[in-house]
Amino acid sequence: MAHPRTPLAERPTAPPPTTPSRTLALVVLCAGTLMTILDGSIVTVALPAIRDDLGFEAGQLSWAVNAYLVPFGGLLLLAGRLGDLLGRRRMFLYGTAVFTAASVLAGAATTPAVLIAGRFLQGVGSAMATAVSLGILVSLFREPGERGRAIAAFAFTGSVGASVGQVLGGVLTEAVSWHWIFFINVPIGIAVVVLALRAVPADRGTGPAAGADLAGGVLITSGLMLAILALVGTDSHGWTSARTLGTAAVAAALLAAFFTRQAHARTPLLPLRLLRSREAGANLTQMLMVAALFAFQIVLALQLQNVLHFGAAKTGLAMLPAAVSIGVVSLGVSARLSARFGHRAVAVTGLLVLTVFLALLTRVPADADYATQVLPLLPLTGGFGLALPALSALAMSQARANDAGLVSGLFNTSQQVGAALGVAVLTTLAASRTEHLLADGHDAADALTRGYHLAYGVGAGLMITAALVALTVLRRVKTPASPAA
Repeated sequence: MAHPRTPLAERPTAPPPTTPSRTLALVVLCAGTLMTILDGSIVTVALPAIRDDLGFEAGQLSWAVNAYLVPFGGLLLLAGRLGDLLGRRRMFLYGTAVFTAASVLAGAATTPAVLIAGRFLQGVGSAMATAVSLGILVSLFREPGERGRAIAAFAFTGSVGASVGQVLGGVLTEAVSWHWIFFINVPIGIAVVVLALRAVPADRGTGPAAGADLAGGVLITSGLMLAILALVGTDSHGWTSARTLGTAAVAAALLAAFFTRQAHARTPLLPLRLLRSREAGANLTQMLMVAALFAFQIVLALQLQNVLHFGAAKTGLAMLPAAVSIGVVSLGVSARLSARFGHRAVAVTGLLVLTVFLALLTRVPADADYATQVLPLLPLTGGFGLALPALSALAMSQARANDAGLVSGLFNTSQQVGAALGVAVLTTLAASRTEHLLADGHDAADALTRGYHLAYGVGAGLMITAALVALTVLRRVKTPASPAA
């Protein structure tokens, strides 16, 4: 039997062939992840209806989104570690149950306060379930070829969640009411819990004594929450406001205190070896990539609505080809290419394709025709379908049996921080550029378009930086060969 601290990717025993139970477990994990990731974007197109129905004040409305993002990003690392200690299946089940119950509260809200409370609890449940999902997956699928295909499927569900959320949110809001963007989670959440009890193997965890660093948990959770709060608040308070700078300073102090404690704690919440490993480069690469691509989704949606005058549902449908492209590539070819050429080469290729995509978006004019000047570019988002599964595999390649949940939580944390950072920086740059051009006498469509072009250009720069990080930091990470390959 392998020593419990042996990396999962290096265990010598051959796993059994894929069984219906493991296949069902993969479906359950993907469904749970899709539901929680989707909820980060499904509310965006329904914001006008929510504002009118519940009487949100202008400064409050952003909290219908931020109240979900702050606990989601802030709790991922702690939830991942608790999954290792208390059992990853237990954490997944409890998280899905909390998310489902919170969806009922949010859907039934009649006041802004109740909706915000429901969204906050949804974020807590999402963090609990999402943090351990990848850890469960790599424990179930140990053979490199199988794992590659499973990670590709898992990465696909997460990457398309935002796009599907925009479409579904627009359709439900216009066809029924905004309440159903939350109520739709209830039957899905119940089904996920019931099927997970059957298909996901129970694990006892290593016990709280193996790493119950309560003080470290408080420091990292509060530090991450404040950091994300500072980022998502820049759209209304600005980068140089006392609120933004003060919140960021406190977050930095808390995070510094956390890492200082981890260096000396007897049972650290986050062993610093995970940050010194080559796999940590996969987290940094992913953070840069997601910062650019998640912001692209927001910026392009704004361009379609503000410049090309698309409605909410039409905007969601116009973004759908990007999700399809990501799905085709991640499910169809990414695992095979990784088995043949290695995860690092596939990740870098995907990042370069995305760089070209964002660079070409800077050429789309204000009077663009969607069918001939925007739609032909969207298949290039398939680069994300190459890069994300490869980076997921690299990040999890040295996860040990007793810390797979923590490594999974760390990877998801870098994703959420990247998304918050990218949206805050790129949308702010676009808005600032537009304001200056309007002041100089440019018409609104031209000023908006040039602002969006700046965001795409900076996003392309982030992609190039991500590719350079992957080429240098990940240069010695080798992919174990698949017998099938």
